[in-house]
Amino acid sequence: MPRVFKIGSYYVFFWSNESDPLEPIHVHVCQGTPQPHATKIWITRAGKCYLCNNNSRIPATTLRNIMEIIEARSAEIIEKWHAHFGEVAYFC
Repeated sequence: MPRVFKIGSYYVFFWSNESDPLEPIHVHVCQGTPQPHATKIWITRAGKCYLCNNNSRIPATTLRNIMEIIEARSAEIIEKWHAHFGEVAYFC
């Protein structure tokens, strides 16, 4: 489980076994220890965020702030994804 970074008490991460075939680039977010049903956020080709689900039930204001940080650091996320998986595909 590669941790991408931490925002306060929230972890931004992706799973090492993201599916076969590999899903498009995305991160999971949850508070505290990473959970299997964490909030899922797609990263677009333009570096924007698209909320897939909010399974962690992160409050709306907090989630908006987290998504803004993820967008600001999207190049870092893409770089880490590529380094870990060796390829990058986008949701849109």
